[in-house]
Amino acid sequence: MDISKVTYNISGSWKGDRNGTGEMAIGGVRMSYSAPANLAGPGIGTNPEELLVASVSACYMVTLAAVLSRRGIDYSHLEIESEGVVQEEGNKLTFKEIIHKPVIYLNSGDDEKKNEVIQLADRAEKACFISKTIQPQVTVSVYPVVRVKE
Repeated sequence: MDISKVTYNISGSWKGDRNGTGEMAIGGVRMSYSAPANLAGPGIGTNPEELLVASVSACYMVTLAAVLSRRGIDYSHLEIESEGVVQEEGNKLTFKEIIHKPVIYLNSGDDEKKNEVIQLADRAEKACFISKTIQPQVTVSVYPVVRVKE
């Protein structure tokens, strides 16, 4: 892959003050967004905090799939739950951590294979481009679960 420069474009609009609402288009998807309700916003649609967690989570899943495929791991599918942790420091909010809880469904395997896949799940996080971009300000942790089809 020889990429000298890649760009990503998002279009959007905003109406109102801090408690207003916006709309954006990402690819062919349009979505509403606002400040989140748990931060005294209207909570309409998604919000920048969820979008950041979604971006890191999606990058991790693509990277995990690539790592597993390169290693020839026979899996049926992947699932994930990701959580973003925001803390107040003084009068400023800071993203502290994003926690991924992937579940990797193997078509077959033993304990040795499960351990290999857990190591690969950790390796995928270290290789994820978006995770590397936000670190060290935001810690990204992975707690994988491997399930074998019975």
